[in-house]
Amino acid sequence: MLMSVAAIVLGLAVLVWSADRFVDGASATARYAGMPPLLIGMVIVGFGTSAPEIVVSVISSLEGNPGLALGNAYGSNIANIGLILGITALISPIAVHSQVLRKELPILLMITLLSLSLLWNGMLARTDAMMLLVVFVLLMAWSIRQGLQSGKDSLAAEHEKELDENLMSLKMAIFWLVAGLILLIVSSRFLVWGAVNVAQAFGVSDLIIGLTIVAIGTSLPELASSIAAIRKNEHDLALGNVIGSNLFNTLAVVGLAGVIHPLEVMPEVITRDFVVMIVLTLSVFVLGFGLKGRQGRINRLEGAFLLAVYVAYSGWLASSVISA
Repeated sequence: MLMSVAAIVLGLAVLVWSADRFVDGASATARYAGMPPLLIGMVIVGFGTSAPEIVVSVISSLEGNPGLALGNAYGSNIANIGLILGITALISPIAVHSQVLRKELPILLMITLLSLSLLWNGMLARTDAMMLLVVFVLLMAWSIRQGLQSGKDSLAAEHEKELDENLMSLKMAIFWLVAGLILLIVSSRFLVWGAVNVAQAFGVSDLIIGLTIVAIGTSLPELASSIAAIRKNEHDLALGNVIGSNLFNTLAVVGLAGVIHPLEVMPEVITRDFVVMIVLTLSVFVLGFGLKGRQGRINRLEGAFLLAVYVAYSGWLASSVISA
């Protein structure tokens, strides 16, 4: 048991650290290749911050732990909005200026509802997973188009500022790109092994472990980057990190896991986890999009609401474990 807990702690620590190095290396390498800042932010950084979820879910699916794969993806989505945006908005209200983000918010809501429809029958078949990946490819094509056309968007300016502050040589960029990816894979393997062992020892489903410990751990890169962005007054970047990560999680993470191994969806995923995820996604859509002429904004009171929903959800999970 001690070895399993140590594997979780060490795995999460290395996972978070290596994800940060991987994102820095990938972003710098892309800039040397001449990619526009907005494109780097939407595609490279979006993929990089979701890399922990992708690797953990793929390994879980390969080893026959579908609950851990689904729990990691959807638990991270819930943590990204409830925990991360909630804490970030409490530190400083988040104002939304970017037109790109205003286009991404309804897309995130529609994709969340699409995922629900695919899981409704209690199974994510390979054909369903392939559909998610096809939508993901189409979304990436749209993102590339936005990145090439929206050079004056406020989100592009904030990404360019971040890139200027994290300059590194091409040699170092490639080194961290490769080393970060290798460490991501190795640390994820330790994390999955430890999480499954702990779940079995305590008689807790791997879904619960994925929704809690693993989901929070793999969401730490988004938490760190969002808090850093809001302290620099980069509001769009703070929200963009969360939206991009949730899009990648819902489509790429679940899609890849389902293609590798069809996923059986337990009823509580629909009646509990998806309900909370939709409530939070709808809330951030209404607040961030800004309806009836209102500028998109998440103030401290609204941030407290998002955080309260996450705390209540965590209590719900805890009570389900105790009563089991």
